[in-house]
Amino acid sequence: MHTRSLLSCIVLVLVASTGWAQKVKYKDLIELLNARNYELAESHLKRYLKENTDNVSAYLYMGIIYQDKSQRNDILKQPDVLVDNIDSAIFFLEKVAPMITERELKRNDNNYQMYLRRDARTAEFAIKLSDVTLDIETRLKNLRTRKERVNSLNDYFRATERQYNSTQEIYKQVQGRFVSDKEFYLQMNDAVTNDLKRIGLTFDSAQTSFKNYRGVLETMGKVPYNQNITLVEITDFKKDGGTDVDFLKNDLRFWDYGKWVKSTLEVYQHEIVPLREHLVSYDIELNKLAQKLKTDSVSVKSDLTKLLDKILFKQLTRFDPDPLPAGVFNMKAAELEYRSDWVANKHKRDTAGLATRLEILKQEAKGISKLDSISSLLLARNFEKDLKDYNHFITKAYGTEAVLKNYIRSTHDLAQRDKALKLQEVIRVEKELKWLVHDSDSIPLTTEAPASQFKPLVIVPDKFTLGLKYRDSLATGYLYNITPQHQPTVAVSFPVETVVFKKRYLPVLKGMGLQPKPDLFLALVYSETSDKNGFPATLAKVDKAKGLVWSLNYRLEQKPSELLYSVDTGEVMIKLTFPTGEQKLFVLDKNGKKIQ
Repeated sequence: MHTRSLLSCIVLVLVASTGWAQKVKYKDLIELLNARNYELAESHLKRYLKENTDNVSAYLYMGIIYQDKSQRNDILKQPDVLVDNIDSAIFFLEKVAPMITERELKRNDNNYQMYLRRDARTAEFAIKLSDVTLDIETRLKNLRTRKERVNSLNDYFRATERQYNSTQEIYKQVQGRFVSDKEFYLQMNDAVTNDLKRIGLTFDSAQTSFKNYRGVLETMGKVPYNQNITLVEITDFKKDGGTDVDFLKNDLRFWDYGKWVKSTLEVYQHEIVPLREHLVSYDIELNKLAQKLKTDSVSVKSDLTKLLDKILFKQLTRFDPDPLPAGVFNMKAAELEYRSDWVANKHKRDTAGLATRLEILKQEAKGISKLDSISSLLLARNFEKDLKDYNHFITKAYGTEAVLKNYIRSTHDLAQRDKALKLQEVIRVEKELKWLVHDSDSIPLTTEAPASQFKPLVIVPDKFTLGLKYRDSLATGYLYNITPQHQPTVAVSFPVETVVFKKRYLPVLKGMGLQPKPDLFLALVYSETSDKNGFPATLAKVDKAKGLVWSLNYRLEQKPSELLYSVDTGEVMIKLTFPTGEQKLFVLDKNGKKIQ
């Protein structure tokens, strides 16, 4: 064996130095073959066979060389070359099989040294035909099996690669059609769901193909591949699912398209589809309320409150923070509230007092302003985009985008007209609330009316007002009760000292009033400037039915601080407060005569 190894090395040196330029000698070549240096021997053996077609062992070794080459080919990177080498090995081995005979082995035993075995019976080394035949049969069987497995392995591997990439391509196409998750869910339709189902099916096929690939791979013996799939969840539709996979790596990180498709279709079937139907039916319910209000002329606010509880705002805003249907519903609800308030207030409008009328008008103005604001926001929306997001709602509830847009615009125009009218009415009634109207006179209920001949000194809201009226610079006292309609039922003038209560003295002229009983009024006007007899004052007693009962002039020791009345005796008391803090009552009987 040592001699043979040494000879092989020499032959290798010769081969390397001369390149076998001369005619190939088989006895030299057989040394390389016996040494299993197949890579170096291959080209020379091919040259030899071109020149010598009668050497049986040469065909055998050619088959063995191709078998060896096939073992060194990569099962995934070089499958075609590998199969070609297997086919070549099978060709040569099938060719040589019938040529191997006892005679061939005896005549050329040196060419079959690799089959030299010790005979168990004789203990002598020998080459047996049965060993050679078995070896060839075994090689052929292994080659055919390997070819079949390599083909199956690559079929499953390429199918996995093709099906996964196809899955990813469809996913990317779907992904590219939508700007965001919101658009994806809102615009989902049968075409999109069909694409999702295709993604699911092709991904399942890819997993099945990989499972089959692994099944074959495990029968291949020692190979440089041991791939396993790790599924990565798709959590962000726009960011995930697009990275490529290197199928030759052992850790195959597949995007879990199957799970994503399943959860997405569940959301579509169990949330999106029912929500779309709900939006249309909800719109119909609002229309019914509008028809009820129009036909029966009754408020529908209570019905509206119940209906508003049924809208799936949380579900809707999950997919869109500013959904078109919600805006339309809010607009319809605002109009129903506004019209319901108008109907409910109708019976009050003609009989209510000015303050109540103002309250009603402000309520209605607030309602119509809300409608104006909502409709303005709706008109400013991008309807081209809304048509894509809410195609089902628009087409089922309104037919076309133009119909919906015209409806919103007409509602907005109505809101603007009514809003302007309501605000004008509010301003008008607010002005009216600042005056009492009696015959041809307008009596101010505010001190900010310089052009008026009436100068109020006391204004008690919703009860009465008193002051001084100047005509041709002559003063007259007055008292009017304040009714809800601001048209007094008590209108009394009473005389005052014209010299004391001249118009130029207004800055120091004051008044006090009291309504001790529903039908009784007391009006006190006085000057904060005293003369030699005291502080001038005039007190008038007014009865709702009788009018002016009496009006008397007095001189008070001090400026009055309070006006009092005794229901039991009818006495009137004017409380006087001195600078020292001392208090004193100026008491008059029911006829105005001083008692003390």
